[in-house]
Amino acid sequence: MTALFVSDLHLDASRPAATDCFLRFLAGPARDAGTLYVLGDLFEAWIGDDAAGPHERAILDALRRYTKAGYRCFLLRGNRDFLVGDLFAADTGVGLLADETRIELAGNQALLMHGDTLCTDDRSYQAYRRLVHRPAVQTLYLALPVRVRSGLAAYARRRSMAANAGKSAAIMDVNPSAVVDALRRHAVSLLIHGHTHRPAVHALEVDGRAARRIVLGAWYEQGSVLHWTTAGPELRNLSFG
Repeated sequence: MTALFVSDLHLDASRPAATDCFLRFLAGPARDAGTLYVLGDLFEAWIGDDAAGPHERAILDALRRYTKAGYRCFLLRGNRDFLVGDLFAADTGVGLLADETRIELAGNQALLMHGDTLCTDDRSYQAYRRLVHRPAVQTLYLALPVRVRSGLAAYARRRSMAANAGKSAAIMDVNPSAVVDALRRHAVSLLIHGHTHRPAVHALEVDGRAARRIVLGAWYEQGSVLHWTTAGPELRNLSFG
């Protein structure tokens, strides 16, 4: 049966076309598959399970309808929605995966990642990531009022956009050695990830053996879905229209 993979939807009330496309996808094409994997950044920002507004609630409701209909869905948290927690999972029926999750895919062992930890050349981002993933930092942040959290998230996003404007594309892409290390560490020859917004299928070699790295696309101008069937992988686009 087909497995579907998406990443980097960055759903936000300011971008209704992307949200509408995802809701149609859940109600239609996603039901032709046995399992849907969301590899991070489902939302533009997730500031806590207790802070879902009407826009987020519509997405949660759609995910709950999808899983209640008998379809399996898993979320691997990204750099925008790393605060998704147990309440989200209970509300939607979506299973939460750890980054660097290994699955079996039509007889293949595959490694799933969001992809941000592979961008090791971006040292300032990696330092920021280590900070915000500290349990104590997250506990303090989640204790703040929703209004304050929202303001801090908007400020962090502005700072990130300004910082990224001065970085080269190479720095923000994956480091080849980090990719090989991840494949070797998990003893797999297939890696699927998002984050870089550069959809492609890359052939590489690890310890003399052929391997593949599949990058999922972002949902900015159109949807991007990886279909995996017995025939293999295929990246497809979804129209926002």
